[in-house]
Amino acid sequence: MPNFRLFTCCLALWSAALVSGPCQADAVIPTADIPNAADSPLLKRYEGAFIVSYTRHDYAELDIPLSPLKPSATADERDGRNNRVYRPEQAETAAGTLTRLAYVLPADRSPLEVLRNYQDEVTAAGGSVAFECKLDACGGDPHRASEGGGGKMSLTQHFFYDSDLKDKAFSNGACALTSRINDQRFFAARIPRGDATAWLAVQTYQLNGNTYCKALNGRTIAIVHALEPKARDRKMVAVQADDMRKAIDQDGSISLYGIYFDTAAATLKPESAPTLKEIAALLSAQPDLALLVVGHTDSQGQYDYNVRLSERRAQAVKTALVSQYGIAAGRLTPAGAGMMAPVATNTTEEGRAKNRRVALVRAH
Repeated sequence: MPNFRLFTCCLALWSAALVSGPCQADAVIPTADIPNAADSPLLKRYEGAFIVSYTRHDYAELDIPLSPLKPSATADERDGRNNRVYRPEQAETAAGTLTRLAYVLPADRSPLEVLRNYQDEVTAAGGSVAFECKLDACGGDPHRASEGGGGKMSLTQHFFYDSDLKDKAFSNGACALTSRINDQRFFAARIPRGDATAWLAVQTYQLNGNTYCKALNGRTIAIVHALEPKARDRKMVAVQADDMRKAIDQDGSISLYGIYFDTAAATLKPESAPTLKEIAALLSAQPDLALLVVGHTDSQGQYDYNVRLSERRAQAVKTALVSQYGIAAGRLTPAGAGMMAPVATNTTEEGRAKNRRVALVRAH
């Protein structure tokens, strides 16, 4: 009989095992952190909690909701999972060293209790809560974590999708971040760090696990996004006019990453000025040069929406070059390629960052 039960277990998990290897064990109550994981220096953990998922980016953006998620003004806008897109009407986009941690809390700890303890730590560090919400008042689907499609985006999916996870199938981390959820709570907070500001976004919920996640069913999960301020390394961004000329002469085009927009917006950020200045210098040095200014996006969002967004961003670059640098409008033709010409995978944040770019293409 024991052998028959083992066979039945493996048969039930056969489909997933085809891509993840031999029959996997179910999730278990953790007794230690996963390897190479550590708490953020911004926020210590709740006593008795263990890290089950961990990612760290030396420099990345975090889009922090400061109001509930609302349906997109474009009624047919969908994300890559065919979910109705939801966004906060107010948000803060910050960049720096970004750490995302997922903790499994001890038994009988509610999402509210855990959230309040984290808020106490923020206050003790001299910080302040900028936004707080609970249950369906947060907006989107309050019972979905990072997985699922064909409905509403969730608060978790505002930050990441299950396809972004590096956790192995059937692991505690995958279980904690992809299962159905109840009693969702969230807050975003600022913490002063010298002359700069650090950000925390903390989401807690009760896991509604099934199949391989049954061991964690009813446990509280805490997702902590910790953004520490850090100056951006500009070595590969500030492309000089002469380097642009050489690339266009040799390849017919160049991709630029020093032009910045807020998420889902087409307004140029002030940090774009050095790159715009070099484009203007290139055009001033070559009076006969005409360029296509082509905007590119990653694959998040619907095709038509991304094409329109990339075209609006390309138009914003043209408008700035004409109005601020005196370039003749006839020398610049804006175009939007959306997600059509990726230069890297769209399954990771690093790859999507490479795909979000503005390209200059010789027009004739």
